[in-house]
Amino acid sequence: MDSADSDDLTACEAEREPDPSDSLRTFGAVVQALRENAGFSRADFGDLVRFSKHTVESVELGRRMPDESFVERAEEALGNTGALRRSARFLTRGEAGLAAWFRRWARLERVAVSLCTYECRLVPGLLQSEEYARAVFEGTIPVVTDGQLETLLAVRLERQRMLHERPTVPFSFIVEEHVFRRRFGDAEQMRGMLDHVLEHSAPRNVTLQIMPLEGGLHACLDGPVQLLETPERRRLAYSEGQQNGRLISDAKEVSLLYQRYDTLRSQALNPKESRGLLERLRGEL
Repeated sequence: MDSADSDDLTACEAEREPDPSDSLRTFGAVVQALRENAGFSRADFGDLVRFSKHTVESVELGRRMPDESFVERAEEALGNTGALRRSARFLTRGEAGLAAWFRRWARLERVAVSLCTYECRLVPGLLQSEEYARAVFEGTIPVVTDGQLETLLAVRLERQRMLHERPTVPFSFIVEEHVFRRRFGDAEQMRGMLDHVLEHSAPRNVTLQIMPLEGGLHACLDGPVQLLETPERRRLAYSEGQQNGRLISDAKEVSLLYQRYDTLRSQALNPKESRGLLERLRGEL
């Protein structure tokens, strides 16, 4: 590897996106498709655009924001159709503080006309106290840096503003009782978390129901799920697991998940009973 190639590789690694955005991945896929259609290897194409094959690879995989010079030279080398120049205008970096698989759902949340959440693992992100959220992020594996932790926390708290800034949007939460019994920190921190949930579920547009331990088996045992309706009255769903998340748009599948959620509403404690349970749990600390 010559010195120029080495310098370019170093720059590429230094500028690698920590969390590639969908637009970067899409742009990269287009570059790769055009390159392969033209019959160029990454090394050959790198020579044409005067970047190393490693930079070409990083752009194609969405790991690097392409320089303006890369876009111009790639455009010229691949037929001057204008496709790369035009699409490059819409490139955005990854949204810090949000998992790659959650970003599309987070954008939909901001415009949804209704949002429903069933959670059996943790207090829902929109209801977490700052101390609770910090404890969750501190326990993340792999361990995040202090700077990353503060970014994650800031984004989580920013999302919570929806509950107050959108007072005409109905937010429904159904949460397993054991989630609120799971200890973190000391008794004071637990009381703070319960106080936070009680406060943030008090507005008229927010409904919180608890699925009690003695409630037995119920309709949503397959795992947590979120449901929303868009301004165009389209219904969508989202499910999440270990290191992945899935946006569900198939009408039949979404309809089934809504049926399960509606059934769960009737199986859980009503909102008044749920608040009473949280207040009793607080009193036990």
